[in-house]
Formats: sequence, C-alpha cells, structure tokens
Amino acid sequence: QLQLVESGGGLVQPGGSLRLSCVASGSIFSIYAMGWYRQAPGKRELVASITTSGSTNYADSVKGRFTISRDNAKNTVYLQMNSLKPEDTAVYYCKTVVRLKDYSDSFYWGQGTQVTVSS
Repeated sequence: QLQLVESGGGLVQPGGSLRLSCVASGSIFSIYAMGWYRQAPGKRELVASITTSGSTNYADSVKGRFTISRDNAKNTVYLQMNSLKPEDTAVYYCKTVVRLKDYSDSFYWGQGTQVTVSS
C-alpha cells in the first residue's frame, strides 16, 4: 500500500557531509509525520522528525549538525548531515506516519541506508 525508498548513504570522512532522501509512494491520502532513525549495534534511535506543518525535533547528539526538511508535494523527506563524526555511523531508516486512501492510519519503515563515517 505504501513504499518508502531511501537514498544518499555512503562512506564519508569525519567532518564531511551527506544528504539522505526518502520518497513515499502508494495509496497515500495524507502524510502526518516523517522522520529518520538510526541503528548501530543496539537499539534504533530517533535522529530527527518533522510534521506536516514543519515542526522539527532532533536528538541532542545531532542538534546543530543535522537538518531535516520535507517537500510535501513530492512526499519526500531529507536529512542533511554536516560535520559527520565516526559515532554517526549506522544504518539510517526513514519512517512515515500516514493516512491511506482507505482512511486507515499506519506507519511504515524504509529499507535502510548505510552511513559510514571513517578516515
């Protein structure tokens, strides 16, 4: 009913930048919130989220370095990551909370994209 396709991960040196993208497609009536999570060995943690109105929330560890944004017309969320550190290394997952065309509400995860910060 809904697909999330992520892109933009890769290998970058400490201090470098990457931009992640996540596009939602399918039987979408409306998208409530979109966000990025990451998972290193251990639990999955919230990195940043954004509502339809543009309100944002960030993990303390990424404040001032990462910026989340969205293009509502394209059902796309972005994560601009600057000043990357080795501890940012993880698999990054996109998550979206939606109302489908059958008026049911649900949430979906993307397949994940690897971000590796290493010299």
